[in-house]
Amino acid sequence: MIFNLAVTAGEVTTSLIVLVMAFVFLRVLGSKSGKILSLPGPWSFPIIGNLLQLGDHPYLTFMEMRKKYGDVFLIKLGMVPVVVVNGMEMVKQVLLKDGEHFAGRPNMHTFSVLAEGKSFSFSVNYGESWKLHKKIASNALRTFSKAEAKSSTCSCLLEEHVTEEVSEMVKFFAELTSKNDSFEPRNLITSAVANVVCALCFGKRYEHNDEDFLKIVKTNDELLKASSPANPADFIPCFRYLPLRIINAPREFYQALNQFIAGHVKDHIKTHDKDHIRDITDALINICHNKHASTKTAILSDDEIISTVHDLFGAGFETISTCLYWSFLYLIYYPEIQAKIQEEIDKNIGLKSPRFEDRKVLPYTEAFINEIFRHVSFLPFTIPHCTTVDTSLNGYFIPRKTCVFINMYQVNHDETIWDNPNLFRPERFLDKNGELNKSLIDKVLIFGMGIRKCLGEDVARNEIFIFLTTILQQLKLSKCSGAQLDLAPRYGLTMKPKPYQLKAELRSSGSSSA
Repeated sequence: MIFNLAVTAGEVTTSLIVLVMAFVFLRVLGSKSGKILSLPGPWSFPIIGNLLQLGDHPYLTFMEMRKKYGDVFLIKLGMVPVVVVNGMEMVKQVLLKDGEHFAGRPNMHTFSVLAEGKSFSFSVNYGESWKLHKKIASNALRTFSKAEAKSSTCSCLLEEHVTEEVSEMVKFFAELTSKNDSFEPRNLITSAVANVVCALCFGKRYEHNDEDFLKIVKTNDELLKASSPANPADFIPCFRYLPLRIINAPREFYQALNQFIAGHVKDHIKTHDKDHIRDITDALINICHNKHASTKTAILSDDEIISTVHDLFGAGFETISTCLYWSFLYLIYYPEIQAKIQEEIDKNIGLKSPRFEDRKVLPYTEAFINEIFRHVSFLPFTIPHCTTVDTSLNGYFIPRKTCVFINMYQVNHDETIWDNPNLFRPERFLDKNGELNKSLIDKVLIFGMGIRKCLGEDVARNEIFIFLTTILQQLKLSKCSGAQLDLAPRYGLTMKPKPYQLKAELRSSGSSSA
Protein backbone atom coordinates (compact mmCIF):
# COMPACT_ATOMS: atom_id res chain seq x y z
CA MET A 1 0.00 0.00 0.00
CA ILE A 2 1.33 3.50 -0.88
CA PHE A 3 0.68 6.27 1.64
CA ASN A 4 0.42 9.97 0.86
CA LEU A 5 3.09 11.63 3.06
CA ALA A 6 1.64 15.12 2.71
CA VAL A 7 -0.70 14.86 5.68
CA THR A 8 -1.22 17.05 8.71
CA ALA A 9 -0.82 15.99 12.32
CA GLY A 10 -4.60 16.24 12.70
CA GLU A 11 -5.18 13.87 9.80
CA VAL A 12 -2.70 11.40 11.28
CA THR A 13 -4.49 11.56 14.63
CA THR A 14 -7.87 11.05 13.01
CA SER A 15 -6.57 8.11 11.00
CA LEU A 16 -5.10 6.50 14.11
CA ILE A 17 -8.40 6.89 15.97
CA VAL A 18 -10.26 5.26 13.07
CA LEU A 19 -7.77 2.40 12.96
CA VAL A 20 -7.98 1.84 16.71
CA MET A 21 -11.80 1.85 16.58
CA ALA A 22 -11.72 -0.59 13.68
CA PHE A 23 -9.33 -2.86 15.58
CA VAL A 24 -11.59 -2.83 18.66
CA PHE A 25 -14.71 -3.50 16.57
CA LEU A 26 -13.02 -6.41 14.82
CA ARG A 27 -11.72 -7.88 18.08
CA VAL A 28 -15.21 -7.75 19.62
CA LEU A 29 -16.78 -9.21 16.49
CA GLY A 30 -14.08 -11.84 16.19
CA SER A 31 -14.66 -12.98 19.76
CA LYS A 32 -18.31 -13.66 18.88
CA SER A 33 -17.91 -15.09 15.40
CA GLY A 34 -14.50 -16.71 15.41
CA LYS A 35 -16.00 -20.17 15.38
CA ILE A 36 -17.42 -19.71 11.88
CA LEU A 37 -14.25 -18.29 10.33
CA SER A 38 -13.40 -21.81 9.16
CA LEU A 39 -16.16 -21.53 6.57
CA PRO A 40 -14.78 -20.89 3.08
CA GLY A 41 -15.36 -17.47 1.57
CA PRO A 42 -13.73 -14.41 0.01
CA TRP A 43 -11.25 -12.19 1.83
CA SER A 44 -12.99 -9.14 3.32
CA PHE A 45 -11.96 -5.56 4.10
CA PRO A 46 -12.01 -4.23 7.68
CA ILE A 47 -15.25 -2.43 8.64
CA ILE A 48 -16.95 -2.66 5.21
CA GLY A 49 -16.40 -6.40 4.73
CA ASN A 50 -17.37 -7.62 1.25
CA LEU A 51 -19.94 -4.89 0.54
CA LEU A 52 -17.93 -3.42 -2.34
CA GLN A 53 -17.61 -6.84 -4.00
CA LEU A 54 -21.35 -7.52 -4.31
CA GLY A 55 -22.01 -5.39 -7.38
CA ASP A 56 -25.45 -4.36 -8.66
CA HIS A 57 -26.84 -7.92 -8.54
CA PRO A 58 -25.55 -9.77 -5.43
CA TYR A 59 -27.42 -12.99 -6.29
CA LEU A 60 -25.28 -13.28 -9.44
CA THR A 61 -22.12 -12.47 -7.48
CA PHE A 62 -23.00 -15.26 -5.03
CA MET A 63 -23.46 -17.66 -7.95
CA GLU A 64 -19.92 -16.87 -9.09
CA MET A 65 -18.57 -17.25 -5.55
CA ARG A 66 -20.33 -20.63 -5.32
CA LYS A 67 -18.13 -21.94 -8.14
CA LYS A 68 -15.08 -21.35 -5.94
CA TYR A 69 -16.37 -21.83 -2.38
CA GLY A 70 -19.23 -24.31 -2.73
CA ASP A 71 -22.90 -24.20 -1.73
CA VAL A 72 -22.25 -22.76 1.74
CA PHE A 73 -19.76 -19.95 2.32
CA LEU A 74 -19.12 -16.96 4.56
CA ILE A 75 -19.05 -13.29 3.62
CA LYS A 76 -19.06 -10.16 5.74
CA LEU A 77 -21.50 -7.36 5.05
CA GLY A 78 -19.94 -4.51 6.95
CA MET A 79 -19.47 -5.83 10.48
CA VAL A 80 -21.95 -8.69 10.09
CA PRO A 81 -20.85 -12.26 9.23
CA VAL A 82 -23.36 -13.75 6.78
CA VAL A 83 -23.61 -17.39 5.73
CA VAL A 84 -24.76 -17.61 2.08
CA VAL A 85 -26.68 -20.77 1.13
CA ASN A 86 -27.03 -22.03 -2.45
CA GLY A 87 -28.09 -25.36 -3.97
CA MET A 88 -31.42 -27.13 -3.55
CA GLU A 89 -30.15 -29.70 -1.04
CA MET A 90 -28.58 -27.11 1.26
CA VAL A 91 -31.65 -24.85 0.94
CA LYS A 92 -33.91 -27.76 1.93
CA GLN A 93 -31.61 -28.47 4.88
CA VAL A 94 -31.96 -24.88 6.08
CA LEU A 95 -35.66 -24.32 5.42
CA LEU A 96 -37.15 -27.79 5.89
CA LYS A 97 -35.02 -30.43 7.64
CA ASP A 98 -33.47 -28.06 10.20
CA GLY A 99 -36.08 -25.33 9.72
CA GLU A 100 -36.43 -24.41 13.40
CA HIS A 101 -32.65 -24.01 13.73
CA PHE A 102 -32.72 -21.33 11.02
CA ALA A 103 -36.15 -19.76 11.68
CA GLY A 104 -35.00 -16.56 13.36
CA ARG A 105 -34.56 -13.11 11.86
CA PRO A 106 -31.27 -11.19 12.22
CA ASN A 107 -31.28 -8.14 14.46
CA MET A 108 -31.03 -5.62 11.64
CA HIS A 109 -32.04 -1.97 11.70
CA THR A 110 -34.57 -2.40 8.86
CA PHE A 111 -36.18 -5.38 10.61
CA SER A 112 -36.42 -3.45 13.87
CA VAL A 113 -38.52 -0.87 12.01
CA LEU A 114 -40.74 -3.40 10.23
CA ALA A 115 -41.16 -5.53 13.36
CA GLU A 116 -42.11 -2.66 15.69
CA GLY A 117 -45.70 -3.86 15.75
CA LYS A 118 -44.77 -7.51 16.37
CA SER A 119 -44.91 -8.46 12.70
CA PHE A 120 -44.62 -12.24 12.33
CA SER A 121 -42.92 -11.85 8.93
CA PHE A 122 -40.05 -9.77 10.30
CA SER A 123 -40.11 -10.61 14.01
CA VAL A 124 -36.68 -11.48 15.39
CA ASN A 125 -38.24 -13.52 18.20
CA TYR A 126 -39.19 -17.01 17.01
CA GLY A 127 -41.11 -19.17 19.44
CA GLU A 128 -44.54 -20.36 20.56
CA SER A 129 -46.07 -16.87 20.47
CA TRP A 130 -44.80 -16.38 16.91
CA LYS A 131 -46.21 -19.77 15.84
CA LEU A 132 -49.62 -18.91 17.27
CA HIS A 133 -49.55 -15.50 15.63
CA LYS A 134 -48.80 -16.94 12.18
CA LYS A 135 -51.33 -19.77 12.58
CA ILE A 136 -54.09 -17.26 13.35
CA ALA A 137 -53.14 -15.10 10.36
CA SER A 138 -52.93 -18.09 8.02
CA ASN A 139 -56.30 -19.44 9.14
CA ALA A 140 -57.97 -16.04 8.78
CA LEU A 141 -56.58 -15.57 5.26
CA ARG A 142 -57.48 -19.09 4.13
CA THR A 143 -60.94 -19.13 5.71
CA PHE A 144 -62.09 -15.73 4.57
CA SER A 145 -60.61 -15.84 1.07
CA LYS A 146 -62.62 -19.06 0.59
CA ALA A 147 -65.77 -17.65 2.20
CA GLU A 148 -68.99 -17.77 0.24
CA ALA A 149 -69.28 -15.15 -2.50
CA LYS A 150 -72.23 -12.80 -2.79
CA SER A 151 -72.42 -13.60 -6.50
CA SER A 152 -73.74 -17.03 -7.49
CA THR A 153 -71.29 -17.12 -10.43
CA CYS A 154 -68.18 -17.10 -8.20
CA SER A 155 -66.97 -19.97 -6.03
CA CYS A 156 -65.64 -17.80 -3.19
CA LEU A 157 -65.20 -14.22 -2.00
CA LEU A 158 -61.59 -13.92 -3.23
CA GLU A 159 -62.62 -15.03 -6.71
CA GLU A 160 -65.42 -12.46 -6.71
CA HIS A 161 -63.12 -9.59 -5.68
CA VAL A 162 -60.46 -10.51 -8.26
CA THR A 163 -63.05 -10.90 -11.04
CA GLU A 164 -64.49 -7.45 -10.30
CA GLU A 165 -61.06 -5.79 -10.36
CA VAL A 166 -59.82 -7.45 -13.53
CA SER A 167 -63.04 -6.44 -15.31
CA GLU A 168 -62.24 -2.83 -14.43
CA MET A 169 -58.66 -3.32 -15.60
CA VAL A 170 -59.81 -4.57 -19.03
CA LYS A 171 -61.88 -1.40 -19.45
CA PHE A 172 -58.98 0.83 -18.39
CA PHE A 173 -56.55 -0.93 -20.75
CA ALA A 174 -58.90 -0.57 -23.72
CA GLU A 175 -59.72 3.09 -22.92
CA LEU A 176 -56.10 4.11 -22.46
CA THR A 177 -55.09 2.51 -25.74
CA SER A 178 -57.88 4.29 -27.62
CA LYS A 179 -56.90 7.66 -26.12
CA ASN A 180 -53.09 7.48 -26.04
CA ASP A 181 -52.17 4.62 -28.38
CA SER A 182 -49.95 3.14 -25.62
CA PHE A 183 -49.57 3.37 -21.83
CA GLU A 184 -47.40 2.31 -18.89
CA PRO A 185 -49.36 -0.40 -16.99
CA ARG A 186 -47.68 -0.34 -13.60
CA ASN A 187 -50.03 2.03 -11.76
CA LEU A 188 -53.12 0.23 -13.05
CA ILE A 189 -51.74 -3.13 -11.97
CA THR A 190 -50.76 -1.85 -8.54
CA SER A 191 -54.12 -0.19 -7.93
CA ALA A 192 -56.11 -3.24 -9.03
CA VAL A 193 -54.12 -5.63 -6.82
CA ALA A 194 -54.23 -3.21 -3.87
CA ASN A 195 -58.01 -3.04 -4.24
CA VAL A 196 -58.31 -6.82 -3.97
CA VAL A 197 -56.31 -6.71 -0.73
CA CYS A 198 -58.39 -3.82 0.62
CA ALA A 199 -61.61 -5.68 -0.20
CA LEU A 200 -60.37 -8.82 1.56
CA CYS A 201 -58.93 -7.04 4.59
CA PHE A 202 -61.36 -4.14 5.00
CA GLY A 203 -64.43 -5.06 2.94
CA LYS A 204 -63.91 -1.95 0.81
CA ARG A 205 -62.63 -1.11 -2.67
CA TYR A 206 -61.52 2.32 -3.84
CA GLU A 207 -61.87 4.21 -7.07
CA HIS A 208 -58.48 4.35 -8.79
CA ASN A 209 -58.44 8.16 -8.54
CA ASP A 210 -59.25 8.24 -4.80
CA GLU A 211 -56.60 10.48 -3.19
CA ASP A 212 -56.28 8.51 0.05
CA PHE A 213 -56.02 5.26 -1.86
CA LEU A 214 -53.40 6.60 -4.28
CA LYS A 215 -51.43 8.00 -1.35
CA ILE A 216 -51.26 4.66 0.43
CA VAL A 217 -50.32 2.78 -2.77
CA LYS A 218 -47.52 5.29 -3.31
CA THR A 219 -46.44 4.99 0.33
CA ASN A 220 -46.13 1.21 0.03
CA ASP A 221 -44.04 1.67 -3.11
CA GLU A 222 -41.80 4.20 -1.37
CA LEU A 223 -41.41 1.86 1.62
CA LEU A 224 -40.10 -0.89 -0.68
CA LYS A 225 -37.69 1.53 -2.36
CA ALA A 226 -36.47 2.84 1.00
CA SER A 227 -36.06 -0.66 2.49
CA SER A 228 -32.97 -1.25 0.42
CA PRO A 229 -31.35 -4.69 0.66
CA ALA A 230 -28.07 -2.81 1.07
CA ASN A 231 -29.06 -0.41 3.85
CA PRO A 232 -25.71 0.45 5.51
CA ALA A 233 -27.36 0.69 8.92
CA ASP A 234 -28.07 -3.05 8.80
CA PHE A 235 -24.40 -3.97 8.51
CA ILE A 236 -22.42 -1.09 10.05
CA PRO A 237 -24.12 -0.32 13.41
CA CYS A 238 -22.77 3.21 13.87
CA PHE A 239 -24.66 4.29 10.72
CA ARG A 240 -27.95 3.87 12.60
CA TYR A 241 -27.29 7.12 14.43
CA LEU A 242 -26.60 9.25 11.35
CA PRO A 243 -29.33 11.60 10.00
CA LEU A 244 -29.34 10.00 6.54
CA ARG A 245 -32.43 9.56 4.37
CA ILE A 246 -31.65 5.92 3.53
CA ILE A 247 -31.45 5.16 7.27
CA ASN A 248 -34.64 6.88 8.44
CA ALA A 249 -36.98 6.66 5.43
CA PRO A 250 -38.17 3.06 6.09
CA ARG A 251 -39.60 4.03 9.50
CA GLU A 252 -41.34 7.09 8.05
CA PHE A 253 -43.08 5.14 5.27
CA TYR A 254 -43.85 2.14 7.47
CA GLN A 255 -45.56 4.38 10.04
CA ALA A 256 -47.63 6.10 7.33
CA LEU A 257 -48.81 2.75 5.95
CA ASN A 258 -49.47 1.47 9.46
CA GLN A 259 -51.65 4.50 10.26
CA PHE A 260 -53.83 3.72 7.24
CA ILE A 261 -54.22 0.09 8.31
CA ALA A 262 -54.62 0.94 12.02
CA GLY A 263 -57.47 3.34 11.20
CA HIS A 264 -59.40 0.60 9.41
CA VAL A 265 -58.73 -1.95 12.17
CA LYS A 266 -59.85 0.43 14.93
CA ASP A 267 -63.06 1.21 13.02
CA HIS A 268 -63.67 -2.53 12.71
CA ILE A 269 -63.11 -3.04 16.44
CA LYS A 270 -65.73 -0.37 17.22
CA THR A 271 -68.32 -1.83 14.84
CA HIS A 272 -67.48 -5.52 15.27
CA ASP A 273 -70.44 -7.92 15.26
CA LYS A 274 -69.52 -11.54 15.86
CA ASP A 275 -72.62 -12.63 13.95
CA HIS A 276 -71.70 -10.60 10.87
CA ILE A 277 -68.10 -11.15 9.77
CA ARG A 278 -67.41 -8.72 6.95
CA ASP A 279 -63.76 -9.40 6.08
CA ILE A 280 -60.42 -10.74 7.29
CA THR A 281 -60.08 -8.00 9.90
CA ASP A 282 -63.41 -8.98 11.44
CA ALA A 283 -62.34 -12.63 11.37
CA LEU A 284 -59.13 -11.78 13.22
CA ILE A 285 -60.94 -9.67 15.80
CA ASN A 286 -63.42 -12.46 16.37
CA ILE A 287 -60.64 -15.00 16.96
CA CYS A 288 -58.43 -12.76 19.06
CA HIS A 289 -61.11 -11.35 21.33
CA ASN A 290 -61.92 -14.85 22.50
CA LYS A 291 -59.96 -15.22 25.73
CA HIS A 292 -57.40 -17.87 26.59
CA ALA A 293 -59.21 -20.42 28.77
CA SER A 294 -56.40 -20.41 31.37
CA THR A 295 -55.22 -16.77 31.45
CA LYS A 296 -58.47 -14.99 30.45
CA THR A 297 -56.38 -12.66 28.26
CA ALA A 298 -56.83 -11.90 24.57
CA ILE A 299 -54.97 -14.23 22.21
CA LEU A 300 -53.58 -11.19 20.39
CA SER A 301 -53.66 -7.55 21.44
CA ASP A 302 -55.22 -4.87 19.24
CA ASP A 303 -51.73 -3.74 18.20
CA GLU A 304 -50.88 -7.29 17.17
CA ILE A 305 -54.10 -7.49 15.16
CA ILE A 306 -53.03 -4.32 13.33
CA SER A 307 -49.61 -5.83 12.61
CA THR A 308 -51.17 -9.08 11.42
CA VAL A 309 -53.40 -7.21 8.98
CA HIS A 310 -50.30 -5.30 7.85
CA ASP A 311 -48.53 -8.60 7.14
CA LEU A 312 -51.54 -9.94 5.23
CA PHE A 313 -51.74 -6.67 3.29
CA GLY A 314 -48.12 -7.12 2.21
CA ALA A 315 -48.49 -10.86 1.50
CA GLY A 316 -51.35 -10.21 -0.92
CA PHE A 317 -49.95 -7.16 -2.63
CA GLU A 318 -46.30 -6.93 -3.65
CA THR A 319 -45.69 -10.43 -5.05
CA ILE A 320 -48.85 -10.37 -7.16
CA SER A 321 -48.42 -6.88 -8.60
CA THR A 322 -44.73 -7.51 -9.39
CA CYS A 323 -45.51 -10.82 -11.09
CA LEU A 324 -48.22 -9.24 -13.27
CA TYR A 325 -45.95 -6.33 -14.21
CA TRP A 326 -43.27 -8.79 -15.36
CA SER A 327 -45.86 -11.06 -17.06
CA PHE A 328 -47.20 -8.31 -19.31
CA LEU A 329 -43.64 -7.39 -20.32
CA TYR A 330 -42.83 -11.01 -21.23
CA LEU A 331 -46.13 -11.37 -23.11
CA ILE A 332 -45.30 -8.45 -25.42
CA TYR A 333 -41.65 -9.55 -25.66
CA TYR A 334 -42.72 -13.08 -26.69
CA PRO A 335 -45.93 -12.56 -28.74
CA GLU A 336 -45.84 -16.21 -29.88
CA ILE A 337 -46.19 -17.31 -26.22
CA GLN A 338 -49.09 -14.90 -25.73
CA ALA A 339 -50.79 -16.40 -28.79
CA LYS A 340 -50.35 -19.93 -27.37
CA ILE A 341 -51.98 -18.95 -24.08
CA GLN A 342 -54.88 -17.31 -25.92
CA GLU A 343 -55.34 -20.39 -28.10
CA GLU A 344 -55.50 -22.55 -24.95
CA ILE A 345 -58.03 -20.19 -23.32
CA ASP A 346 -60.22 -20.10 -26.47
CA LYS A 347 -60.16 -23.88 -26.80
CA ASN A 348 -60.80 -24.82 -23.15
CA ILE A 349 -62.99 -22.10 -21.61
CA GLY A 350 -64.08 -19.96 -24.57
CA LEU A 351 -66.00 -16.83 -23.61
CA LYS A 352 -66.83 -17.99 -20.08
CA SER A 353 -65.27 -15.78 -17.39
CA PRO A 354 -62.16 -17.56 -16.04
CA ARG A 355 -62.44 -19.10 -12.58
CA PHE A 356 -59.98 -20.67 -10.14
CA GLU A 357 -61.11 -24.16 -11.13
CA ASP A 358 -59.96 -23.49 -14.71
CA ARG A 359 -56.32 -23.71 -13.63
CA LYS A 360 -56.50 -27.49 -14.13
CA VAL A 361 -57.61 -27.15 -17.78
CA LEU A 362 -55.08 -24.47 -18.77
CA PRO A 363 -51.72 -26.22 -18.20
CA TYR A 364 -49.72 -24.05 -20.62
CA THR A 365 -50.97 -20.89 -18.87
CA GLU A 366 -49.94 -22.38 -15.52
CA ALA A 367 -46.58 -23.30 -17.01
CA PHE A 368 -46.12 -19.68 -18.18
CA ILE A 369 -46.79 -18.35 -14.66
CA ASN A 370 -44.29 -20.79 -13.14
CA GLU A 371 -41.69 -19.92 -15.75
CA ILE A 372 -42.13 -16.22 -14.86
CA PHE A 373 -41.52 -17.13 -11.22
CA ARG A 374 -38.43 -19.15 -12.13
CA HIS A 375 -36.86 -17.12 -14.92
CA VAL A 376 -37.35 -13.66 -13.40
CA SER A 377 -36.92 -14.75 -9.75
CA PHE A 378 -38.08 -11.27 -8.77
CA LEU A 379 -37.59 -12.28 -5.14
CA PRO A 380 -33.95 -13.42 -5.49
CA PHE A 381 -33.48 -14.09 -1.76
CA THR A 382 -35.76 -15.11 1.04
CA ILE A 383 -36.07 -12.51 3.77
CA PRO A 384 -32.79 -13.03 5.70
CA HIS A 385 -32.85 -15.81 8.27
CA CYS A 386 -30.93 -16.21 11.52
CA THR A 387 -29.94 -19.27 13.51
CA THR A 388 -31.93 -19.79 16.71
CA VAL A 389 -29.44 -22.29 18.20
CA ASP A 390 -25.89 -23.48 17.62
CA THR A 391 -26.17 -25.77 14.62
CA SER A 392 -24.24 -27.12 11.64
CA LEU A 393 -24.58 -26.98 7.88
CA ASN A 394 -22.64 -28.89 5.23
CA GLY A 395 -20.21 -30.00 7.94
CA TYR A 396 -19.57 -26.48 9.29
CA PHE A 397 -20.44 -25.25 12.77
CA ILE A 398 -22.84 -22.25 12.69
CA PRO A 399 -23.28 -20.39 16.00
CA ARG A 400 -26.61 -19.08 17.28
CA LYS A 401 -27.67 -15.65 15.95
CA THR A 402 -25.74 -16.01 12.68
CA CYS A 403 -27.33 -14.20 9.72
CA VAL A 404 -28.16 -16.49 6.78
CA PHE A 405 -28.95 -15.51 3.16
CA ILE A 406 -30.78 -18.10 1.00
CA ASN A 407 -30.14 -17.55 -2.72
CA MET A 408 -33.42 -18.60 -4.37
CA TYR A 409 -32.29 -17.12 -7.70
CA GLN A 410 -29.43 -19.62 -7.87
CA VAL A 411 -31.77 -22.59 -7.28
CA ASN A 412 -34.10 -21.27 -9.98
CA HIS A 413 -31.17 -21.13 -12.43
CA ASP A 414 -29.28 -24.25 -11.33
CA GLU A 415 -28.09 -26.17 -14.41
CA THR A 416 -28.35 -29.45 -12.51
CA ILE A 417 -32.13 -28.89 -12.17
CA TRP A 418 -33.05 -26.85 -15.24
CA ASP A 419 -32.12 -27.47 -18.87
CA ASN A 420 -30.81 -24.18 -20.36
CA PRO A 421 -31.91 -22.19 -17.27
CA ASN A 422 -31.37 -18.78 -18.89
CA LEU A 423 -33.83 -19.64 -21.65
CA PHE A 424 -37.46 -18.59 -21.10
CA ARG A 425 -39.43 -21.72 -22.00
CA PRO A 426 -42.81 -22.45 -20.34
CA GLU A 427 -42.88 -25.90 -22.00
CA ARG A 428 -40.25 -27.12 -19.53
CA PHE A 429 -43.08 -27.57 -16.99
CA LEU A 430 -45.15 -29.83 -19.28
CA ASP A 431 -44.72 -33.55 -19.81
CA LYS A 432 -45.00 -35.31 -23.19
CA ASN A 433 -48.80 -35.38 -22.82
CA GLY A 434 -48.99 -31.62 -22.24
CA GLU A 435 -49.81 -32.05 -18.54
CA LEU A 436 -48.12 -30.10 -15.75
CA ASN A 437 -45.02 -31.65 -14.18
CA LYS A 438 -45.87 -30.89 -10.54
CA SER A 439 -42.59 -32.27 -9.20
CA LEU A 440 -40.73 -29.65 -11.27
CA ILE A 441 -43.07 -26.87 -10.15
CA ASP A 442 -42.20 -27.76 -6.54
CA LYS A 443 -38.56 -26.91 -7.33
CA VAL A 444 -39.39 -23.29 -8.21
CA LEU A 445 -38.49 -21.07 -5.26
CA ILE A 446 -40.37 -17.77 -5.01
CA PHE A 447 -42.51 -18.12 -1.88
CA GLY A 448 -39.81 -19.82 0.18
CA MET A 449 -40.48 -23.10 1.94
CA GLY A 450 -40.89 -24.46 5.43
CA ILE A 451 -41.69 -22.53 8.61
CA ARG A 452 -41.17 -19.03 7.20
CA LYS A 453 -42.85 -19.73 3.85
CA CYS A 454 -45.08 -16.92 2.57
CA LEU A 455 -48.61 -17.61 3.79
CA GLY A 456 -50.18 -15.95 0.73
CA GLU A 457 -48.99 -18.45 -1.92
CA ASP A 458 -52.40 -19.99 -2.70
CA VAL A 459 -54.06 -16.57 -2.84
CA ALA A 460 -51.27 -15.22 -5.07
CA ARG A 461 -51.36 -18.10 -7.54
CA ASN A 462 -55.16 -17.94 -7.88
CA GLU A 463 -55.20 -14.18 -8.23
CA ILE A 464 -52.41 -14.05 -10.83
CA PHE A 465 -54.19 -16.75 -12.85
CA ILE A 466 -57.50 -14.82 -13.01
CA PHE A 467 -55.81 -11.53 -13.89
CA LEU A 468 -53.76 -13.05 -16.71
CA THR A 469 -56.44 -15.28 -18.23
CA THR A 470 -59.13 -12.60 -18.18
CA ILE A 471 -56.84 -9.99 -19.73
CA LEU A 472 -55.63 -12.38 -22.45
CA GLN A 473 -59.12 -13.75 -23.09
CA GLN A 474 -60.36 -10.28 -23.96
CA LEU A 475 -57.30 -8.28 -25.05
CA LYS A 476 -54.28 -8.62 -27.29
CA LEU A 477 -51.23 -6.94 -25.76
CA SER A 478 -48.43 -5.62 -27.94
CA LYS A 479 -45.37 -3.41 -27.70
CA CYS A 480 -45.09 0.05 -29.22
CA SER A 481 -43.75 0.19 -32.75
CA GLY A 482 -39.96 0.45 -32.68
CA ALA A 483 -39.76 0.07 -28.90
CA GLN A 484 -36.73 -1.73 -27.43
CA LEU A 485 -37.84 -3.92 -24.53
CA ASP A 486 -35.39 -4.73 -21.74
CA LEU A 487 -35.81 -7.83 -19.57
CA ALA A 488 -32.94 -6.88 -17.23
CA PRO A 489 -34.28 -6.21 -13.70
CA ARG A 490 -33.73 -3.37 -11.28
CA TYR A 491 -32.35 -4.90 -8.09
CA GLY A 492 -34.24 -4.34 -4.84
CA LEU A 493 -36.20 -6.19 -2.17
CA THR A 494 -38.38 -7.19 -5.12
CA MET A 495 -36.83 -6.80 -8.56
CA LYS A 496 -38.88 -4.69 -10.97
CA PRO A 497 -38.57 -4.35 -14.72
CA LYS A 498 -37.60 -1.03 -16.18
CA PRO A 499 -40.71 1.03 -17.14
CA TYR A 500 -42.25 0.04 -20.45
CA GLN A 501 -45.25 0.93 -22.61
CA LEU A 502 -47.79 -1.43 -24.15
CA LYS A 503 -50.87 -1.33 -26.33
CA ALA A 504 -54.09 -3.30 -25.74
CA GLU A 505 -56.79 -4.02 -28.31
CA LEU A 506 -60.00 -6.00 -27.91
CA ARG A 507 -59.88 -9.50 -29.35
CA SER A 508 -62.79 -10.54 -31.55
CA SER A 509 -63.10 -13.80 -29.61
CA GLY A 510 -63.11 -12.11 -26.22
CA SER A 511 -64.79 -8.75 -26.74
CA SER A 512 -68.29 -10.01 -26.05
CA SER A 513 -67.34 -11.23 -22.56
CA ALA A 514 -66.01 -7.89 -21.29
